Amino acid sequence: MIARLDAEMPNAKIELGYRTPLELLVSVILSAQCTDRRVNMVTPALFARYPTAEAYARASRRELEGLIKTCGLYRSKAKSIIAMALALVRHHGGRVPVTRAELQTLPGVGRKSAGVVSIHLGGGAALPVDTHIRRLAYRLGFSRQRDPDKVEVDLSALLPSELWAKAHQLLIWHGRRTCFARSPQCEGCAVADLCPQIEVRKVRPTPVPRLARSSAASSAS
Repeated sequence: MIARLDAEMPNAKIELGYRTPLELLVSVILSAQCTDRRVNMVTPALFARYPTAEAYARASRRELEGLIKTCGLYRSKAKSIIAMALALVRHHGGRVPVTRAELQTLPGVGRKSAGVVSIHLGGGAALPVDTHIRRLAYRLGFSRQRDPDKVEVDLSALLPSELWAKAHQLLIWHGRRTCFARSPQCEGCAVADLCPQIEVRKVRPTPVPRLARSSAASSAS
């Protein structure tokens, strides 16, 4: 399945816009329960205003909230970003660590976020699980678990570590483009013949009432 998805989407990559490790980390924090597209609309002004960890650490929380408000959960995200930046300044010289273990020690950075940042900074092999990957892992029969950490354990056992980062990105893209939560586009799917379609429920078209069909037929005649 991963090989087919790779052939189908050879350009799959993270869709958050960033230039530095700090920009990546902030973008990942902002992406919680928010689309990458929305985050990318917000971050240019944010990155220009706060170019360093020191700048975030000194930030006015109210001002930061105003800049990220459209990303949702803006109060908690602003609090996390400032706390994260303070930790970077105090314990890492203002630099973003690359290993998942170190990233997880930062305020507001959970296991999934730490894994995403780490694999894009070369910090080690990981297969972080987001909502798309969790859904697809169950639907494709890779895991019966619902907890993201347990799903990651199951997926990691199925693939060699050198494919973890690729599988992470491919499954996200497949979930966003084809294997939707509601009414997945199974027709034309690259892995349709391999997929057990566990608990797939397609939304059926709303039936046209008999009276409406009769009226339409009369009008056509």
